[in-house]
Amino acid sequence: MKQIVVHGHRDETTVALLEDGKLTEFFVERPNVRKLVGNIYKGRVVNVLPGMGAAFVDIGIEKNAFLYIDDLLPAHLEHQPKVKPSIDTLVRAGDELLVQIVREPVGTKGARVTTHYALTGRWLVYMPEAGYIALSKKIDDEEERKRLRALGERLCRDKEGVILRTVANGEGYEALAGDMDMLRERWRRIEEKAKRAQAPSEVYADVELLPRLIRDIVTEQMDEIVVDQPALMEEAKRMLRSIAPQLTERVRLHDGKKSAIEAYGVKEQLEAALQPKQWLASGGYVVIDQTEALTVVDVNTGKYTGSTNLEETVLTTNVEAAEEIARQLRLRDIGGIIVIDFIDMELEENRRRIIDALETAVQKDRTKAHIVGWTKLGLLEMTRKKVREQKDMMFFVPCKACGGRGKIRTSTLT
Repeated sequence: MKQIVVHGHRDETTVALLEDGKLTEFFVERPNVRKLVGNIYKGRVVNVLPGMGAAFVDIGIEKNAFLYIDDLLPAHLEHQPKVKPSIDTLVRAGDELLVQIVREPVGTKGARVTTHYALTGRWLVYMPEAGYIALSKKIDDEEERKRLRALGERLCRDKEGVILRTVANGEGYEALAGDMDMLRERWRRIEEKAKRAQAPSEVYADVELLPRLIRDIVTEQMDEIVVDQPALMEEAKRMLRSIAPQLTERVRLHDGKKSAIEAYGVKEQLEAALQPKQWLASGGYVVIDQTEALTVVDVNTGKYTGSTNLEETVLTTNVEAAEEIARQLRLRDIGGIIVIDFIDMELEENRRRIIDALETAVQKDRTKAHIVGWTKLGLLEMTRKKVREQKDMMFFVPCKACGGRGKIRTSTLT
């Protein structure tokens, strides 16, 4: 069973995604925690670094944004020069550029920006200057892929590009064309505003938290959307009427004495998820240790002693740990390099089963993850796209007394 639980409190909105009662994704929108990915700015180049193939761009936020040369070159590989030029032949300090944020500022690093613009709709992602058509990898039926690619070719004009999202599976031309027309008009308005704007300034911001999540994650498989504020419930229904009217009846108002996040165990689960040690149902546990660039996960049998033999005990713990690790990565929004120290196994077949279990679990993740494989030391390496700051940074700050080795709790759910 899949549920979305929405809690409104003063000027804060909390949204949780539950799968069979387990918290898998969690979002908070506050005045000081504003999502920037997808926003478009008219910026001014501050500094160009040929040795790094990058430039710093002032977009009007606290830290200058980082622009790689690959994000200046044409998006379509066929249109790129055979020999990559030096970045200082493409931009100079003082140049004004229209850029889009693709990664939030994290720690001491500013936002990463691109000139490969993309606007997300319900069924597709519109890329006004990309010149190519792509499909979600989660659409695996070959005939459906051919059909959608043909529709994409009909939809695009001139140098336009499009990505057909997973939810486009089975949709007809009229629905996709309506999405395309809406996004094309949005891009026209962005260009008009950019012409009038003074750099640095924001020229486009993506929709707020609740409408964005309804657009991105609500499908026929969503069983229930529970909201504890009438205004937010109407907002959810209004969004659904425009994209999936048949799902509006699944929105209901929570009117209990407790808030929705308390009644559905979200608050309790999040508190537990922020702890380094995560217990498994069998009695084993995983320990998650995060740094700015690397996350290390250690798997232990803990209280679980098994019933047959050591190899079977270890396998059971590792499989359960793989599923929990995938959930924790989504919930905490952990990105970058991840190294997992599973309990050692003798059989190669069992090592393969661990990778299969992890691959199956990360398929539920909307953020791209890649499992690299086992190292010579028996560690499993994987990566997960880093888009925004990890969730625990919303509730903790580095401890000044110990130089950042520890963390201090700064806030809690309301």
